[in-house]
Amino acid sequence: MPASPSSSVQAARKAVADRLREIRKDAGVSGQVLAAGAGWYKSKVSRLENAATPPSAEDIRAWCRACGAEDEAADLIAAARSADNMYVEWRRVQRSGLRQLQESYLPLYERTRVFRTYCANVVPGVLQTHAYASALLRSISAFHQTPDDVAAAVDARLDRSAMVVRKGDHRFALVLEESALRHRVGDAETMAGQLGYLLSAMAFPSISLGIIPFTAERRMWMIETFTVYDEEQAEAELLTARVNVTAPSEVAQYAKAFREFTQLAVYGADARGLVTDAISSLE
Repeated sequence: MPASPSSSVQAARKAVADRLREIRKDAGVSGQVLAAGAGWYKSKVSRLENAATPPSAEDIRAWCRACGAEDEAADLIAAARSADNMYVEWRRVQRSGLRQLQESYLPLYERTRVFRTYCANVVPGVLQTHAYASALLRSISAFHQTPDDVAAAVDARLDRSAMVVRKGDHRFALVLEESALRHRVGDAETMAGQLGYLLSAMAFPSISLGIIPFTAERRMWMIETFTVYDEEQAEAELLTARVNVTAPSEVAQYAKAFREFTQLAVYGADARGLVTDAISSLE
């Protein structure tokens, strides 16, 4: 069973909190004295030491000054920022719209050689048509109430996908639940075009596409959409945030989950049959 996608975040934040406590104790400074020196309520010291509140860069500088450990501040600020980057709220990265978010993935996509993606609800971005991506991103923009730059975001997503799917030595192993073929994103014409493109994509040399039928006897339950990038990082998509995990043990759990899903999936003619059936159901 994969660990909670937030466990790496919690562990990273706890490591920063533990180091703050160590610095205070090594300096022989009480929580009350530290709070007074920093101009805080005493309860803030407790919240920071117990990882109940993530420290800001200024919090860390004030803490280290109060404990005479200014030389520790830079490393601790970097560690705290790394923990923050593990749990990224959509509202933070979508504040200016969706285009910038799409473009932000480009360096990760360029350096990744093997992508392993599992989706239960929608077609993965690398295989989305223009119409499907437009309908999906418009829904996301409306739900999260972002500035409307959907047209530019769709272009950025498709440009990125074309680059990695058609060029270079990138490889994509994708597993979809059959439900992703049946959930209507956009109108029937949009879905027909998207499903037809999936049939074409199965012939791409860089793509391995498996589909888990509704009738599969489950050894692995449906979970959140996730992608494993090489062996270095896994990203899970939640309603309110994305969670990036880099701890080797957790990346290995997502890789294990993906292997389980591949054993439930069908490929080749059987997968094409499921897509064809989904197209027929649109009529």
